[in-house]
Amino acid sequence: MTEAELPGTTSLVLGLSFAIAVVFGALAQQTRFCTMGAVADLAAMGDWTRLRLWGVALGTAIVGFNLMVALGWIAAANSIYAGPRVMWLSAVCGGLMFGIGMVLGGGCASRNLLRAGTGNLKAVVVLLVVALAGFATLKGITAVLRVNSVDTVFLALEGGQDLPSLLARATGMSVAGLAGAVGTAIGGAILVAALYPRRDRSAELVLGGAGLGLLVVAAWWVSGVLGYTAEHPQTLEATFLATNSRRMESLTFVSAVSYAADYLLFFSDASKVLTIAIVSAAGMIVGAALHALLTGSLRWEGFAGAADLRNHLVGGVLMGVGGVTALGCTIGQGLSGVSTLSITSVIALASILAGGFATVRYQAWQIGREPDETAPRRPA
Repeated sequence: MTEAELPGTTSLVLGLSFAIAVVFGALAQQTRFCTMGAVADLAAMGDWTRLRLWGVALGTAIVGFNLMVALGWIAAANSIYAGPRVMWLSAVCGGLMFGIGMVLGGGCASRNLLRAGTGNLKAVVVLLVVALAGFATLKGITAVLRVNSVDTVFLALEGGQDLPSLLARATGMSVAGLAGAVGTAIGGAILVAALYPRRDRSAELVLGGAGLGLLVVAAWWVSGVLGYTAEHPQTLEATFLATNSRRMESLTFVSAVSYAADYLLFFSDASKVLTIAIVSAAGMIVGAALHALLTGSLRWEGFAGAADLRNHLVGGVLMGVGGVTALGCTIGQGLSGVSTLSITSVIALASILAGGFATVRYQAWQIGREPDETAPRRPA
């Protein structure tokens, strides 16, 4: 790539990333795609519908990502998720914090971007808190605590931690061949489980879930294929254009919200430039807003009281700190990360779901203990 071609390619990468996020936001809003909502439905009512939608999206993302690895287009090692260090304690602690926070904050970071786009002022407050807590955990006071505590505990491997790389070292087979076979098998199994039984299938479940998963795959392609240059004309190094991590990236939203706030606050600083993460966060809001305008569902909503505000503030802090500590949110680790078949991503997703499920059950138990004010009282 020549220096003259660099600005045009960077703009194309950013434009396509924004468009993918807009479509993802609109489709997520249409299908009510929400990890916290899926966990709450299961914990409170035993309803698997939204969790099955999540499964279709995940299965599709796993198959799509690993087919691209099999074709030699991308490599899991080029992402932040499949490095040689299995950050299991960071994933567990950060994931649990994020899971608790997403319940208290009315949804995960991606869901609050969607809520903000539909007029929910509570979501705007949560996003501001997530941005502050997240950036502090990236580069500030909680970053020092993170780096000197949970990040010091990890399992070091000789190579990548994605499952195809692990199997390749054990069997001597090629990573690309194993990615195609293993990714298709695991992703296909998740799809079969999510789509069973047949009587409960719907077009929204199949097409909506598959569409969301394919958008994650498309984001990987934009960053890992279109945005990749083997020799940057200025640094002469292999580079993934317009990324904060300097690796290929897909959809992820805790760090995205933090970097977006940093970009807006220091806009006059020439070193601050648009990245895939920043335009993706903006695209989610725009996609939800467009859906709300077209369906007439735009509604202004504020806090019900001090307790509601308190829960959302605490939830925002936990999501900001937890999401950065776990290297991603329900989309960043849950869909993008797990699509690489990374061990750390699987641990992080399991921890997020466990934290969310436990918090929903605890809230239900608390409600059950509250006295019924409408019940007749005995005369004194």
